[in-house]
Amino acid sequence: MPYFDAASAAPLHPVARQALLAALDEGWADPARLHREGRRARLLLDAAREAAAEAVGCRPDELSFTSSGTRAVHSGISGALAGRRRVGRHLTVSAVEHSSVLHSAADHESRGGTVTEVPVDRSGAVDPAAYGAALREDTALACLQSANHEVGTVQPVAEVAGLCREAGVPLLVDAAQSLGLEPVPGGWSLLAASAHKWGGPAGVGLLAVRKGVRFAVQGPADERESGRAAGFEDIPAIVAAAASLRAVRAEAAAESVRLSALVDRIRSRVPVLVPDVEVVGDPVRRLPHLVTFSCLYVDGETLLHELDRAGFSVSSGSSCTSSTLTPSHVLKAMGVLSEGNVRVSLPAGTTEEDVDRFLDVLPGAVAGVREKLGAPAPAASAAPAASLVVDALGRRCPIPVIELAKVIGGVPVGGTVTVLSDDEAARLDIPAWCAMREQEYVGEEPADRGSAYVVRRLS
Repeated sequence: MPYFDAASAAPLHPVARQALLAALDEGWADPARLHREGRRARLLLDAAREAAAEAVGCRPDELSFTSSGTRAVHSGISGALAGRRRVGRHLTVSAVEHSSVLHSAADHESRGGTVTEVPVDRSGAVDPAAYGAALREDTALACLQSANHEVGTVQPVAEVAGLCREAGVPLLVDAAQSLGLEPVPGGWSLLAASAHKWGGPAGVGLLAVRKGVRFAVQGPADERESGRAAGFEDIPAIVAAAASLRAVRAEAAAESVRLSALVDRIRSRVPVLVPDVEVVGDPVRRLPHLVTFSCLYVDGETLLHELDRAGFSVSSGSSCTSSTLTPSHVLKAMGVLSEGNVRVSLPAGTTEEDVDRFLDVLPGAVAGVREKLGAPAPAASAAPAASLVVDALGRRCPIPVIELAKVIGGVPVGGTVTVLSDDEAARLDIPAWCAMREQEYVGEEPADRGSAYVVRRLS
């Protein structure tokens, strides 16, 4: 059963498994103790730190192990903001950061700090000039992911790092998605990552803080991990994480080329095989193993279940799979279609046969979901009217767009369709549908319930 969700968690690398089992016998003691068992555990911990620091590109004494990548992000942001509080309380982030960064930003704002979110273009990338313009005299910290976790777009880290350096602002880079695949550009001041993204065990994160960065640990601290991660280190897991990071980095050059070719095949074939699909993310400046596309008139959760029944494990940023029924903040910031979203992220070892079978299964799965939802036929035959109103109140993604598509042919060229909807995703998906269908999105108007979205037929 092909597993195509490596961006969430990669399968445990064989080297990680071997190292974990070996370290269970040798690394169980307290590395802070002076007895034989403690010294043996300390040697394993120090060796793991050196290996991880080499992969990250920092000194061993600059790197701490945490309980997760999320904890590394939270500790890095809170510590850097506290350390530079005299400079100011302004934080700059991109609009497509991982939720761990955005949650930290929201917490900072709730405590009286200020936050600027730098917008992205339709590919999901920030403009370095726009990012630089968001830096202020009171900016204490800037954050930028190395590559996006949902669409794979690689961010201009080197350019932004240069602007941060000129402004005297430390830059925290969330490298969770890319560290096991490619080197992170230099210039960063803090870096966070998570072992389960590269094939290490869950429960191990990395936080690197360059010497010279003002940093004040927040909350209770102890003598372990430079005070940045309190508690007893999970040495077997740490050893496995460092060993697997070294292994995947050694394999990355060849494997990235192979996976990139498979992703190129998916990117090019999906729009041919499945009508009404938008492939999102930068086609060139991207992670080698990840591709995301959105399907019109499709319930994302139902599509994921259909693909799972067919033997493919994928994920989605669609609002249709969210308990909050709000679209992915990444897709929303990009201004692209969110309904029927599928993220495919290939683990190491994925074969051409796996990808070809996925491409064979996908068209039937999408067609089946569309049929269940009553998606529009190619031709419409409604009687002409100057304007129509579609009441989609109380109906969720992708129904408002389906109802719009059914009736757009019922108004003459120049006529309008007004969709009444209280679904948050409609605010994103209706304009995206207009762009795909070359119709004019007039805008959003207030309504007694929800909003009224006005579309003018152009062809």
